Amino acid sequence: MDHTLDLLDQCNNPHKNLNVVHIAGTNGKGSTSSMVASILESAGYKVGLYTSPHLIRFNERISVNGECISNNEIRSFIDAYKQDIDRISSTFFETTTVMALKHFANKKVDFAVIEVGLGGRLDSTNVVIPKVTAITPISLDHRDILGDNLLSIANEKAGIIKKNIPLILGLQDKRVKAHLHKIAKQKKAPVVDIEEIKEISLSLKGTRFKIKSGHYLTPLLGHHQAYNSVTAIRVIKSIIPKINFSTIQEGLNKTVWNGRLQKISNNLPLYYDVAHNSAGISVMIKTIKSVYGKVPYVVLCLKGNKEVELISSALKNKYEKLIITGSPKMELMEAKELAQALAKYGLNYNIEIKNDPNDAFNILIDRINSTNQPGIIMGSHYIAKAVFDKFGIFM
Repeated sequence: MDHTLDLLDQCNNPHKNLNVVHIAGTNGKGSTSSMVASILESAGYKVGLYTSPHLIRFNERISVNGECISNNEIRSFIDAYKQDIDRISSTFFETTTVMALKHFANKKVDFAVIEVGLGGRLDSTNVVIPKVTAITPISLDHRDILGDNLLSIANEKAGIIKKNIPLILGLQDKRVKAHLHKIAKQKKAPVVDIEEIKEISLSLKGTRFKIKSGHYLTPLLGHHQAYNSVTAIRVIKSIIPKINFSTIQEGLNKTVWNGRLQKISNNLPLYYDVAHNSAGISVMIKTIKSVYGKVPYVVLCLKGNKEVELISSALKNKYEKLIITGSPKMELMEAKELAQALAKYGLNYNIEIKNDPNDAFNILIDRINSTNQPGIIMGSHYIAKAVFDKFGIFM
């Protein structure tokens, strides 16, 4: 993290004066970060939120109380520190992390909610000095970088755990949970496991769930979003122990997290989700089936083929028809290449290949109209603009 620390030093170390909530995990860290920020804002605080990647515009990554950093503010930062960025050879993510921390300091935020980019231990965001850390569910993803088994990946995520700083643990595999507890104990970091959820029900309004402190509703859809919500609530209560129920619920109500089982049509049961690993895809399809009682039609694209074996397993026997698309212009695999990669692992039935994403969308719409079965476009952030343009969604 030397590059990040060097660039921060040139900016007068803005991270040292921020009250930071630091959130890592494989799946759910973005949703949880967004919920934490929304609840803090509902409690009357000025809140910075740093997430990645973006869907349409870079500015989405850095916001204060929902207002994205402006083009002029981005330009001003680059103009002021370009020589330092060049001298340090600061990477894109190192630079944007420092930009976010500087922006939050300039705006005098009360809290900064920081989502880890990749892993945790060596992530640029790990320069922060947090008030609380959280780790959402860990699963197999980015194995080429983080390790090829759950405990190796957990080691990387656990890098955000700090001495004497509370750690909130989301739902975890038993082995992972025990491993994270062991690391936290070594660092004398008190651990809070999320409490048991007594009930979860899904509807088109979102996800209702019951915990000891009451019944809650999040507009984000899925059993996993109930667990992400409880993680967010535990994070909040570690910061503001006496926060009341209505403030938490107000914050959950106002949470917006685009591209996560986002309904993209007023008239059709059609969703977009950026899930691109096996755990995320499994949960997403389970959620759609729970709400509609039917398996979906799926449009799939992927940025790369590193996790194709696991993704093939997650999709097997879980769709009515699979429409594969992609475009190198969007930094996505070509449709034919992706289809061939999936076929190696037995995913070669009820498949249609369309090079043009718009053609894939049109086929999906026709299928939904003729059968009244749900549909999902999934697999990447990189197709978001094409999706939003097609369905008239503005951000």
